[in-house]
Amino acid sequence: MKTSGKIAATQKFCQRAPKPLVFVPTMGALHEGHASLIRKAKILAGKKGTVAVSIFVNPTQFGPKEDFSKYPRAVQADNALCRSLGVNLLFRPASEEMYFKSPSIQVQEGKLSTVLCGASRPGHFNGVCTVVTKLFHIVQPDIAIFGEKDWQQLAIIRRMVRDLNFPIQIIGGAIVRESDGLAMSSRNHYLSCRERSLAPFLSLALQEAKSLYHSGECRASVFAASIKKTLSKLSGTRVDYIQVVDSENLQPLSKVGDRSATIALAVFFGKTRLIDNIQLSLK
Repeated sequence: MKTSGKIAATQKFCQRAPKPLVFVPTMGALHEGHASLIRKAKILAGKKGTVAVSIFVNPTQFGPKEDFSKYPRAVQADNALCRSLGVNLLFRPASEEMYFKSPSIQVQEGKLSTVLCGASRPGHFNGVCTVVTKLFHIVQPDIAIFGEKDWQQLAIIRRMVRDLNFPIQIIGGAIVRESDGLAMSSRNHYLSCRERSLAPFLSLALQEAKSLYHSGECRASVFAASIKKTLSKLSGTRVDYIQVVDSENLQPLSKVGDRSATIALAVFFGKTRLIDNIQLSLK
């Protein structure tokens, strides 16, 4: 496995790398969810292709009161995991390598980023789109894989690639959950023992809403009410949002009809904000 912290060396490697080049961008603190994306990348790359992983805790997607300085970093464990999974290139740049001292250009998305996490984290997706654009230019992948746990991010990246004509195929990786249903996340590390015991109710509430859908319910208000009822029993939590949206354009829905829908939520457990979602397949 080649490890690089420099853009020029990474570009040189990627230009010469056997195709297809499959890319998995991450912020590190890798867990089994990330590992599943890397395994998927290995399959897509085949025996002759190349798998590249980036680890970069991107400062521009964190708000002033968010957890950039405390975000978990596990350099040795992350390196070991990537090596064990057969990653060909690990790109681990410093902030000074990725950003000039006085940057004046951002990549902004103006519709999908105004709802859900974008509504409560102003500027977050500007940071995401900007850094992903930079990573795409550096690595020049044929395929890039993003986890479906952050469905909004995945939808926005797909839209950005479409609108800016990137010759890159974007593929989603299924949510990987703990045995009790909690979606794997680097931020789960922040949870106290008590908060960790309550967090699986997120997936339980989503599953209950999906059961309503399969029983014939289609009203978004009913799904939201069901989830709120379950979460209201959890002390020390605060709901950021619960929304039913079109899976592609993320616009809020009042009813689930003939287009794929996503129920997405964000909930604070103490100071830790967790997100999750579930897809409502077409009837």
